[in-house]
This record gives sequence, C-alpha cells and structure tokens, in this order.
Amino acid sequence: MLPNAIAITPALVAEHGLKPDEYQRILDLIGREPTLTELGIFSAMWNEHCSYKSSKRWLRTLPTTGPRVVHGPGENAGVVDIGDGMVVVFKMESHNHPSYIEPYQGATTGVGGILRDVFTMGARPIAALNALRFGAPDHPRTRHLVSGVVAGIGGYGNSFGVPTVGGEVNFDRRYNGNCLVNAMAVGLARADGIFLSAASGVGMPIVYLGSKTGRDGIHGATMASAEFDEGSEEKRPTVQVGDPFSEKLLLEACLELMASGAVIAIQDMGAAGLTCSAVEMGAKGDLGVELDLDQVPCREARMTAYEMMLSESQERMLMVLRPEMEAEAQAIFRKWGLDFAVVGHTTDTLRFVVRHQGETMADLPIKDLGDMAPEYDRPHVARPARLPLDPATVPAPADLAQTLLDVVGSPDLSSRRWVWEQYDHLIQGNTVRRPGGDAAVVRIDGTSRGLAMSVDVTPRYCYADPFEGGKQAVAECWRNITASGALPIALTDNLNFGNPEKPEIMGEFVGCIRGIGEAARALDFPVVSGNVSLYNETLGEAILPTPAIGGVGLLDDVSRASSAAFARAGDVVFLVGGHGSHLGASIYLRDVLGRDEGPPPPVDLEKERRHGDFVRAEIRAGRASAVHDLSDGGLAIALAEMAMASGIGARVTVPAPAHVALFAEDQARYVVTVAAGDARAFEAAALQSGVPADRLGETGGTELILQGEIAISVANLRARHEDWFPRFMHGEQ
Repeated sequence: MLPNAIAITPALVAEHGLKPDEYQRILDLIGREPTLTELGIFSAMWNEHCSYKSSKRWLRTLPTTGPRVVHGPGENAGVVDIGDGMVVVFKMESHNHPSYIEPYQGATTGVGGILRDVFTMGARPIAALNALRFGAPDHPRTRHLVSGVVAGIGGYGNSFGVPTVGGEVNFDRRYNGNCLVNAMAVGLARADGIFLSAASGVGMPIVYLGSKTGRDGIHGATMASAEFDEGSEEKRPTVQVGDPFSEKLLLEACLELMASGAVIAIQDMGAAGLTCSAVEMGAKGDLGVELDLDQVPCREARMTAYEMMLSESQERMLMVLRPEMEAEAQAIFRKWGLDFAVVGHTTDTLRFVVRHQGETMADLPIKDLGDMAPEYDRPHVARPARLPLDPATVPAPADLAQTLLDVVGSPDLSSRRWVWEQYDHLIQGNTVRRPGGDAAVVRIDGTSRGLAMSVDVTPRYCYADPFEGGKQAVAECWRNITASGALPIALTDNLNFGNPEKPEIMGEFVGCIRGIGEAARALDFPVVSGNVSLYNETLGEAILPTPAIGGVGLLDDVSRASSAAFARAGDVVFLVGGHGSHLGASIYLRDVLGRDEGPPPPVDLEKERRHGDFVRAEIRAGRASAVHDLSDGGLAIALAEMAMASGIGARVTVPAPAHVALFAEDQARYVVTVAAGDARAFEAAALQSGVPADRLGETGGTELILQGEIAISVANLRARHEDWFPRFMHGEQ
C-alpha cells in the first residue's frame, strides 16, 4: 500500500499519542484527513515533550529577563552577558525515559543533545553537569541503571572532550520505575557571535549537516510524553544511539562554518528530529519550508518519508545558508568528514511541504504546527499542608557519634567519588574546583575570571510542600554558587514531574513553579532556559516532584575562589545564619528515625539574599578561609564534609539539645572559617550587615569533637563516607 493511502484509524491516532479532540483539531485546521506522514508530524509537534502543552501557561510566569540576559527561553540555550565581550550559553535537559529503557545509550544521547544545544548557538562547550535520580538501592534494577547511566555520561563527555565538573546522585524508591537523567552544558562565545534558529530570506537553501539518518529514535519524543507500563521494555527501538567522536567533528565544523559568515540560521535536530528543526526554523522566521527527502543522507535502505521525518538519529544539524557561500560551506564539512546536503529551501507560503520520490507526503500550515498546538490549563489541587513538627518530639540518638558516621555513609550522603572519577573533569585544563564541593569553578580560558556552576533540588521538600520546595531548590543553588565566591547570574531548570492529567500532580508542578519564580525574582537569578519532563510515572506511581535547578555564577578572579575544605588548624569556625531547629522533612528524621513528617524548612528569601551577600563579600575581602553552605543533614554534615575534605578536625560546641542543633536543616546558613586574627573583624562586619554569626569553636587535630566530649576520627568519617558507593556497585550492599 502506498504511504499516503494508509487509512488513519482511531487506533492509529491513539498510537501516535493524540487524543480524539486533538485529532479533531487537526482535521479542523487542515480541512481533510492527514496522510500518515502528516499524522506523524503532528504527533511529534504536539506531544508534551515538544509543545509544552500542559506547562507553558505556567512557564510564562517565570522571570526570564534581567540586565545580563541576552537571550532567554525560546532558543536552543540561554545566553547571558559576562562582560569583556563574552557571553555564557547554557541549558539543562532530560533524557529520563530513554535512560530507563537503555541506560548507556539514553545517557550518552542526553549528553550529546545538550552539548549540541549549546554549540548550535555558536558557543564552545566548556563544562557539563548532571543530576541523576535512581530507585531504592535494594531494587533489582537500580545498580544496572547506575552503572549504565554513569558509563554513558562518562563515555560521551570524555570522548567529546568536555569536562564533567558537577552534579547530584540520589536514591529513592519513588524512582524505582523511572530514573531521572538531567544533563546540563555550559559554553562560551563572543557576544557578537551568537547564532539563532529563525530562518530569514525567501529561496534560501536549507542544508542538512552531520551524520546520516537512521531508524533509531523514531517516536522518541512521543515516548517521552507518556507513562511507562508493562510494555516499556518494548520501546527500546525509540532510544537513539550516540557517537561522541562524530559530535566532536560536528562541533568543530559548525564553529568553523559560523566563523565563515555562511550561516543565516541553525537548529539542532533533537527531539522529533528533522520535523521539529525544520518547522521551528521556518515558523520563527515567518516563512514556509519545502523539503526534498530524496536528498537526505540515510544510513539505512528504503527509509520512508515517515521514518526520515521522525528519526531522532544523533549528531545532526539543519541550517539556512547564504547561497553564494554554498561551495565554501560544503568544503568545510567535507574536510571534517561529515555529510552536507541541500535538502530544501525557504518559501513565502507559510506552508510546510515535504516531498519524497516525486510525491507530496505533507503539506501543512507551518505556524499551526507550533503556534496552534493544544495548550491546557489543567486542573490542579494543592496537597494539604503538613502539621508542624515540634523538635521537642524528636528523640536524640543513643550514640551521636555513631549516628553521624551512619549518616555520612548513607546512600544519599555518601561520597560520589565512584561516580565522578569516571568522568574527565580536568580536560581543557581550566577546572579550578572539581566535583565534590559546593559548586564547580571553571576558568574562562586566557583570563583570570571564572564561572561557578551547580545543580540542586531536594525532592522530599518539593513533595512535602511544592511551593517551599521550589523556593529551596533555587535558594540552595544560589547558596552553592555564593559559597564559591561567585555572583549568581542566571539559572536553567529541568522540571521533572508525573502525569499532569492528575490534579494532584499538576498541583505539585504549579506549586514548584510558583516557588521557583518567587525565589528567582528575589535573588535576581533569572530563568534563561530549561526543559519540562512530564509523565514520569510507571504503573500509576509518579516520581517525587523534582524541579532541578542549574545555576551559573561569575567570579572576577578564580584565585580567590573559596573551598569547603578547612584551610589550616587554628581557624575560628563560625555559623552564619543562626542555629537551627527545623527537623521537618529532614535527613535525620527520614534516615535515622524512619519518619516522614512535618513541612520542609521555610525559605526566607530576604535572609537568603542578605546572608549570601555577606558571605560573598567576606570571601572577596580575603577573610574567609573556608566556606560551606548548609543543606541536607544540616550543621553536622557540613562540619563533617569540611573536615573530610581537608583531613583537619575541629572542636565545636552547639546549643542543647545537640542533635537538633546539629541536624536541623534551616535555610540561609553557611559554615565559615576565618583566621584567629580576623575573627573580630568578621564579627563586626556581620553585625553591621545584620547577619547572625555564632562562634562554634576552632579547627585543628584529627578529630571532630562535639560538645567537648564526643570525638569522631576524621579518618573514620572519611572511611565511612567513601565506602558505601563502591560496595554498592560491587554488590556488597
């Protein structure tokens, strides 16, 4: 049967992820039954992954502008001015469903896709980060997923030649059936060298660049817009296959081509492949597009128009080219051993026309494919507020020293060295602060300036109170960047949630968005790019709401970047931000007592701003010898991590009850050490700034001594901290 003669049945429509009312909308728009290829095109453009149909109403409420923002959401990546004629380009995206089905390839292509988003803008990638969530450690699939995902991230990033400098790895049973793989990339470009995706000019050649098209990844975006069920393993063919060496060639060829002046517009072929890239380029430029699929380089025989339009084969770009420079452009790509083919041209018709083997396979209104996609204001309900938790009802541990050892060696707080040592975090030679601290720091090549970057979210907070959890995710990222001495300048997000058609899940999404927006405004930390990943559910059970926040900050001098490691013995240890008492939704409550109670710690954004600005000023003044923000596990974990990072102990005293002061997770707090001779000046500056700064004790020795009597060897802390992950991956946990 000829492709255009295939009957479009309700079952076929459902297989394409389109609901009956959405299909009727298609019929009304085009005035006839679509061809199979047209149905596939609508499916690709109108699925959740590409159209943001459940989320864009709320995304519009986020703050996306600021004095440094050059390009916010809507392009391949956000662009932020960092002075001296330079911009930083960055974004974060998910590859969750593919990574659960095929962890190695899912993770590799997640990394490859986000790197292309950055260099499509004309930027050279200088750093990668990731945020990973897996199921319970005792789940039979978890170890396999961790192994495959970490190998995939390392295999692609290391081969491509970008340092992987930071991220998160956490475990919870709510991710048993749906791991999360969020990849972030950061690049640098000249401010006058940014390339956008909107086509311009009529009759301009549209050029296919990069690797050949295959059948891998067909319906990948549609798969990412649906829940998993018993048949999820059968979706393995929708996972793309990546080739980092081809991507490295593509990077160099694209940057050389951009420098030649031949490029009018350029777009990565990511989700929905050729369909999405061609439609977006034309629609953004208010132009039509005609494609001749006979010219598309294919690596498999007898590919149909449907397959070519929906393939998500990796390492491909689409470009609108200056016609007079076609020969020069082709020579550049031939030199790098990559395909270069003119596959179409722009028109003034506002139609998206696809031809193959002399037949018109699609003829659609191009603006309607994107602009007329359904947009839903889905019902949402807020989860009932949790009752306050009186810290007096939270018992102290029988053995405080043993409890601290157990917590630093627990699945969520143990060292991630096993993970990040598989990543090359030093390639390019500009990594100043490597993984394991508050924020990574990367030097801007050829200068003394640098960028600090971090990825953060606390999903258990977001589940307990989405609004406060959303605020806290932004605030913690801002704190981590501040703790390095950098000024936070902008953020990207990766919003991972369950099925938005369920009002309680949509309520989580709306609450988190409101919290993110409020914190981003209060902290002058605009959202310049991001990604939404919905339908992260398996057999009806959703993941924890996980709005990962990736932030970037600017350092004037990387030699003054601070570290969490105690610098020397004899320094005074200060707690900035006051002693804590909030144990609701804390690590202590969950991991020590096995209780899931209470609201998360409230986030006072005015205090976050004031305390963070003070800490940053002290770092820049040269008084702070070590800085670490407080988050999971509170003061106890912060002190232990600072001691383990340096091998130097400390003697500290906290108010009674000690377990509350040590494990409370109140926000807007830092541990800061200063030389004994600077302590009075530090206290005076804190008083003048209206910031609480309590002396806890001093550094020294080889033990962490609490309350003058509880002594824990730093060597024992480090041994427990480093032990869990290798034992788990060797099947010993």
